[in-house]
Amino acid sequence: MREPERDAEFVEFARARAPWLRKVAYLLCGDWHRADDLVQASMLKLYIGWHRAGQVENVDGYARRTLINTFLAEQRGPWWQRVVNHQREPDPEMLADARSATALDLDAALDLRTALAALPPKQRAAVVLRHYCDLSVEQTAEILRCSTGTVKSQTARGLRSLRVRLAASGDDTMEGRGL
Repeated sequence: MREPERDAEFVEFARARAPWLRKVAYLLCGDWHRADDLVQASMLKLYIGWHRAGQVENVDGYARRTLINTFLAEQRGPWWQRVVNHQREPDPEMLADARSATALDLDAALDLRTALAALPPKQRAAVVLRHYCDLSVEQTAEILRCSTGTVKSQTARGLRSLRVRLAASGDDTMEGRGL
């Protein structure tokens, strides 16, 4: 494929899928600005390897895996260990997104996002992939490069932690979310 065609194809994909990847990234990291950074880093990796993406059957899955790998690699890196934002104010964009994207009341949505952000990275990734991206155990295991048993245990532990945290915050709507 010639480079101008390759670039145009990538730009079209990026415009169409960046908002979805941003939402997934936000669920993983809990910060819209960091989600933007994750998506940007993932898009750069995708662009560099775009010739490989054309060979896969599911380009969205390839992009999602790239995003998850970027997130998990960042969690292991020294930058993440040094820089941790505590007690930040809710992002106005996040509040607007919560109002328009969900019928749940705002407090419950913020409680869920706060509880999700408190999970360890692999548990958070497993919960987001299984329940937000609606992937099977096998698909999640493939993306996280682990066994199906690990996905099941990480998801179960993550959901248990979410239930405990939300019960402590007075949120009794877990059953309504399917968690």
